[in-house]
Amino acid sequence: MPTLFTKIIKGEIPCHKILEDERFFAFLDLKPIHAGHTLVIPKKEIDYIFDIDDESLGGLVIFAKKVAQAIKKAVPCRKIGVMVYGLEVPHAHIHLVPVQGVPGEFSFVHAKKASQEELALTAKKIRSFL
Repeated sequence: MPTLFTKIIKGEIPCHKILEDERFFAFLDLKPIHAGHTLVIPKKEIDYIFDIDDESLGGLVIFAKKVAQAIKKAVPCRKIGVMVYGLEVPHAHIHLVPVQGVPGEFSFVHAKKASQEELALTAKKIRSFL
């Protein structure tokens, strides 16, 4: 059965896409820790990030770097935090979250559902830097 993320890739579930190529896909988290919180995933359905072959894992990180650089230009922050938690959806993914460096700010405790309008504006702004 396809994962939620595979359904997003196939367009069966709408998302606020940031970037896509033949192997990877990036889209905004619907319940961001901070505005600009983006998920980066391989298109190939693999549950655990360290089960990804070396070449694809390297490609995923390079793809995530490109997305992170655009987020940093689009969203006021000190850095882009990176987290691989990987328990919520059985499809490997990287969280990219704008952070200011405040202790404890990079936590799902701070996540709040964003409006579709907020997400659309944020996605458009990030894409403008790609």
